[in-house]
Parts: sequence; structure tokens; C-alpha cells
Amino acid sequence: MENKTIARTLRLLSQLMELHNENPFKVKTIANAAFKVDKLPYSISNKILAEIEQIDGLGKSTAAKIWALIETNSIPELSDLLAQTPPGIVEMMRIKGLGPKKITVIWKDLEIENVGELYYACNENRLVEAKGFGLKTQEEIKKVIEFNMASNGRFLYARIDNFAENLLQNLKNHLSTQEIFLTGQYRRRCEVIDLLDILIVHTISSETSAILANAGLIVSVQNENIIECETEFGINVKLVFCSSETLGWQMILQTGSREHADELALKLVNAGISGKSEQEIYQLAGIPFIEPELREGINEFELAAAYKLPSLILYSDLKGTLHNHSTWSDGIHTLEEMAVFCKDELKLSYLGICDHSKSAFYANGLNEIRVAAQHREIEELNIRHAPFHIFKGIESDILYDGSLDYSNEVLATFDFVVASVHSILKMSEEKATDRLIKAIENPFTTILGHPTGRLLLSRSGYPIDHRKVIDACAANNVVIEINANPLRLDLDWRWQHYAVQKGVLLSINPDAHRKEGFYDMHYGTLIARKGGISKDNCLNTLDLEQVKELFRRRKLN
Repeated sequence: MENKTIARTLRLLSQLMELHNENPFKVKTIANAAFKVDKLPYSISNKILAEIEQIDGLGKSTAAKIWALIETNSIPELSDLLAQTPPGIVEMMRIKGLGPKKITVIWKDLEIENVGELYYACNENRLVEAKGFGLKTQEEIKKVIEFNMASNGRFLYARIDNFAENLLQNLKNHLSTQEIFLTGQYRRRCEVIDLLDILIVHTISSETSAILANAGLIVSVQNENIIECETEFGINVKLVFCSSETLGWQMILQTGSREHADELALKLVNAGISGKSEQEIYQLAGIPFIEPELREGINEFELAAAYKLPSLILYSDLKGTLHNHSTWSDGIHTLEEMAVFCKDELKLSYLGICDHSKSAFYANGLNEIRVAAQHREIEELNIRHAPFHIFKGIESDILYDGSLDYSNEVLATFDFVVASVHSILKMSEEKATDRLIKAIENPFTTILGHPTGRLLLSRSGYPIDHRKVIDACAANNVVIEINANPLRLDLDWRWQHYAVQKGVLLSINPDAHRKEGFYDMHYGTLIARKGGISKDNCLNTLDLEQVKELFRRRKLN
């Protein structure tokens, strides 16, 4: 065992000891030992226990721990502390700038237990007001987490979006052609991208590698018509070169999943596809054009054969935005600033404000007195900014037993209620499902917020029986949220079609905590398209009067 490994283990032990409030003298002793071992000019693992005890700065107790590590690959005290610490907290200790004191605040005060939740909290600006933190520290933590995500070669769609479009334009300029297209996962609007596919009507020449280098691409593999590249940001790029005669088929082949391409190929046996466009090739197969987002090889051919392909929703179909936060809880901008931005910049007709409820103390949740005060402000703003309208909403925490965290008398004062889970995420599928269903059956629940609580690339959602939850929403006329935050995109697109089949309305909600957060509705719309959603299936494509009537009827039931 190398000295660095031993030192790293001792350092982790000292950090966990400090995290769990052990004797400061003992903490310092182990920390000093870690430093000492790291600087030794010889391998400590070649020493016997008696020799380790004689090393200056260690002592018998610390030497025994080192000996146990060398002999058994573990230290009993460390194993005990690890058993008491969530794995996500241990992972946080690797983030530069986060010591035990700051992690204690994150874990105990903010109730954050993994890196994904920490990244989400940074995006919500939740660390700024926490003890020992500030805007600069928050941004540094966010950058480190993003770097670590990138090193795994997988990216959120939203993080790769601008890069992909800029690279496309860059390649068009360098290769002097406009016939370059983004395909693959990106064109299908997958929520996570691990390979950026690009199709180019061009031939590979001796100058191609140099041209790609000028565009910021480092060639790793090259064959007759494919070049695989990497970028300095860790993004993997595959370039496929084709002729103009094969462009139509290659657009289909390079865009769709393998299952989609194989099934379509079976319908094109002996069909002449050379020189045909995508639209013409689908027509040759005897089916309507299938939008790129739907080409996953799931049920799109069945829908196409029955002429039941949906007319997919557009961003321009959205008339308002629901589930948003302000400075009343953990938002960055005031209620009026959020409203004015929606009205003047986004040209929307309504805003649903849903600040956190009283159980979310870590997010400055509203108690009953503050709820009443916020409602008075909303009434004043609705007069001032008419005909633009602010709906009185709340994001009410779903408690452990499935109840909401206000009395029925308080819940009745809201125009609508978004019910969401934010705490106690570790449950069996049966318990988690029952918890959601109880909240759905609450007569005051209007929308089920981010149904699984997932954070893409960092935290799996809590296990639920999607079918049972969606069925419960259908039975109780509860809308399901498509949380448009790029970290969430929850409800998962794979279940959106089932919700539509059951007659459940979906709502593309940005969960905005600042004005810029409203732009996430763009990503929510893309994932809704992928789920096969049309504007007829979406709550916030309704105009103001229609939403008012829907909320009114919901409260009467």
C-alpha cells in the first residue's frame, strides 16, 4: 500500500471525526499523521508495527490504525464513522473548498445529503445565505461539480446545447458548407447526452484533421467516412460524412435509435431511397413523417400506422407559467420582478407563484401569517398589472405520511396547490407510492410536483409505481408536472404518453427561482415533445380565463 493511499485514508478519518464532533485533539492528531505519512521518504507499509510506532509524530494509537489498514485494508474507527455517514456526504469531502464545518452546515442545516442535491441548491442560490458561505463560494462549488460531471463524459442536454449549436456553425464556416446537421441523441432531445453526433455532406481529405483542430476538435479515431473526436471540455463527438444522394437515409439512420432504424428498414425492402429526403422515405414506407424526438423504437410505428402520431407541442403554445418562487421563500427576485419579467419580456398572460411551504424551513418556507401577507401583495399586484394575473399558489411539502403541511382552512385560500416531496426520500416503492397517492387524493392538491424527485446525473428518483401514481392522478383530476429544470425534467418522458392515455393533463413548470429560470420552459417543452405531448394535453397552453375556470372547478370538487 502506497504512502499516499494511507495518508488519504487518515485524512478522511480526521475529516469524519471532525464532522461527527469527536475530540478536537484526536482530530488534529490524525490530520497531522496524514500529513506526516504523505511526506515520508520511504514506504511505511514495509515496516513492522514496532517500527511504525517509533516514527516521529505518530505514536502507538495512530500506528495501530495504520497497521490495521496495512494488514486488513480497513480501520475499524473509520468503518464505524462511514456507517454513520451518508455516502453522498463522503463524496462531498472531495470537493475543493468544502471542509467538515461547511459540510456540517450542508448536511445538518440544509438537509442536503448528496452532490446532486448540492448542485441543485447552488442553482437555486440556497447556499448564499447559509452560515460560512457566500456567492463566491457557491459559484466555486458549482464549477467543481460541473467539472466532475464533465469528466464522466455525460452531459445534461441544457449544458451541451449552446456548445453544440456553436460547433455546428463553426464547422459550417471551416468546411465551407451549410449541409452539416446535428443528429443522434441531441436531435432526439435526450435529457442526457454522452455522444454528440454530426452528419456532414462532404468527403474526408488530408486537410480534414487540421480543419477540425481549428474548430476545437481533437481527432482520436478516423476511418473511411467516420471521424471520432474529443473536445477540451470532455465532450465526445462523432462526425459521419456522406454524399448528397444518401443524406435523407443517413439523417434517419444517424438520428433514430437502432431499434427505430431497423424497423423502418424492414418497411423499405427494395424501395429506392437514393436521393430521397427524410419525409419522402417515410412516405415510401407507407407511414407519416415521424418527428426526430419520437424515434426511440418504442411505439412510434404503431402510432404512425394508425395515423395517431401527436401534433407535438411548441414553446410558442405556452400562455403562462406555473410553479415559481420569489424572495418570499428562496427565490432571487421579488414577486413583482418575476411578474413583470413574465409580462413584459416573455409576453405571458399569467404567473403561478408557488413559494415553499412552512415545512421547508431550509428554504425560508411560509408560515400561515406570511401566506396571508403574500396574498395581500398578490392582490395589489394584480390590480397594478392587470390584465396580467398572478395566481396564489404554494408548493406544499408532502409529509412522511402523505399529508400536506397546512390545514384545510389555509389550503383553501390558495388558487392552486403544487404538492411535492422534498424530504425523507429513502422509502420502499410501496411506501413512496402510497405517500404520493395520499397527497394526490387530498382535495386541495392541484398539481403533483416533480413526481420522482430525481436529479439527473446525480440522484435517482425515489422508487414509485408510475402506473399507480398516474392512475391516481387520473381518478382525482390532478395535473402532473413536467418540471422543466434541466436537472429534473420530471415526469420522465417515458411515462408522459401513459399519462395522456389516461386523460391526465401535464404542466410544463420551470420551477424558476430567478427571472432567468423561466427560460427553462424551453427544455421542458423539448422533453414534452419527446414524451409525445401536444398542446391539448398541457395545462399552461390554456389561456388565462380557461386556467381560472379550471382552478375554480377544482376547488368546488
